[in-house]
Amino acid sequence: MYKATLNDSFLADLDELSDNEDDILDVDNDNAEHMEEDIDGDLADIEALNYDDLDSVSKLQSTQRYADIMQKVENALEIGSENTSRGFVLEDDPEYQLIVDCNALSVDIENEIMIIHNFIRDKYRLKFPELESLVHHPIDYARVVKKIGNEIDLTLVDLEGLLPSAIIMVVSVTASTTSGKPLPEDVLQKTIDACDRALALDSAKKKVLDFVESRMGYIAPNLSAIVGSAVAAKLMGTAGGLTALAKMPACNVQLLGAKRKNLAGFSTATSQFRVGYLEQTEIFQSTPPALRMRACRLLAAKSTLVARVDSTRGDPTGKTGRTFRDDIHKKIEKWQEPPPAKQPKPLPVPDSEPKKKRGGRRLRKMKERYAITDMRKLANRMQFGIPEESSLGDGLGEGYGMLGQAGNGKLRVSVGQSRLAAKVAKKFKQTSFGSGGATSGLTSSLAFTPVQGIELSNPQANQLGSGIQSTYFSETGTFSKIKRT
Repeated sequence: MYKATLNDSFLADLDELSDNEDDILDVDNDNAEHMEEDIDGDLADIEALNYDDLDSVSKLQSTQRYADIMQKVENALEIGSENTSRGFVLEDDPEYQLIVDCNALSVDIENEIMIIHNFIRDKYRLKFPELESLVHHPIDYARVVKKIGNEIDLTLVDLEGLLPSAIIMVVSVTASTTSGKPLPEDVLQKTIDACDRALALDSAKKKVLDFVESRMGYIAPNLSAIVGSAVAAKLMGTAGGLTALAKMPACNVQLLGAKRKNLAGFSTATSQFRVGYLEQTEIFQSTPPALRMRACRLLAAKSTLVARVDSTRGDPTGKTGRTFRDDIHKKIEKWQEPPPAKQPKPLPVPDSEPKKKRGGRRLRKMKERYAITDMRKLANRMQFGIPEESSLGDGLGEGYGMLGQAGNGKLRVSVGQSRLAAKVAKKFKQTSFGSGGATSGLTSSLAFTPVQGIELSNPQANQLGSGIQSTYFSETGTFSKIKRT
């Protein structure tokens, strides 16, 4: 009974698994059909896209969103700012929404200009392939292409005001040796139209930035207080809005608006690399060239901080921005100060208290006992130009220094008796080791003379006085009598 129940349950589980597999296969087949349809649709769109037609590549100007925003911006610029007296703008304000739309549109315009720039490069590469490596900025490239056209001799083309004089010279020399050929009329016309469209988009972007700049006083008062309204509008437009700028690190804020500079082989000593819109600020321009990179990093850091304050409406009065601006000026002034002069080090104040140093007879004896000897002094010195002798020879072993270099080739050491040794010897000499008045056991009373041979003599004769022998009883003295009473 129990076994049959287990078998039935296993069979039921297998049936459910098979049903689930069928459902999964059906879903996979449906997804595969949809993916094939999407791929076919994308391929159809790519094939339908004609890169020879400018309208199929650039579509921003034909959109209703672009037209509406530009119309509102032109109307706002004609009317002027009516809300400058307000301290801040609410997010539900239509003018604030327009500013947000303008920031998003400026990013779209920048991307559209890059697309058109690629279109112009692809077309004009047949005429002047080296130009794209000499002129990197899209707007400058479009102006130069429109100015040159199909002209072969660039000496007849005036490029003054479009490019720096150094780049103009390099472009003229390169054009004389280029391998390009003149473009057909239809291709040249498409290229010129693309240049006109890029320049029109650039002018529209400037209008948008002018409008945002006129409203920066109450959109981002703290940021405008540091970098100015014009630079603040450019930073917001490039970053994609105030919120995007607040989320950006300071190292990226420093690079916003940076152009790739082509020095054409000239010196890079005076060129400012890795600097974007911040080089247009008043603080950057008034800073000495040697400190401009430090000032740019400081500006980027403070701009990021005040952008975060403005994005959260932390200080609509702009006081934080003005405080940061004063701090930046103080730091730059501090950098320019000369280092403090090196003051002469005064002598230490003499101590009136006696120094706790050991002295006296015991210390002098110890110093004299352990003082460096004359031999060690000579061994520690070396004479110039004369090799020292060593214990093993050829400079091996322990060196002898100036020992033995007196001229005879021997190690001569002058042994001088120290004061301590002299004092000890004197004290030893004064000490008597014999008994008082006794003669030595080696003394003899016999003396050998050439006249009498062996002669008996008194060994203490030399110690006697002048003919008078000192005895116990005096020869001249008499006994004294004492009278009894």
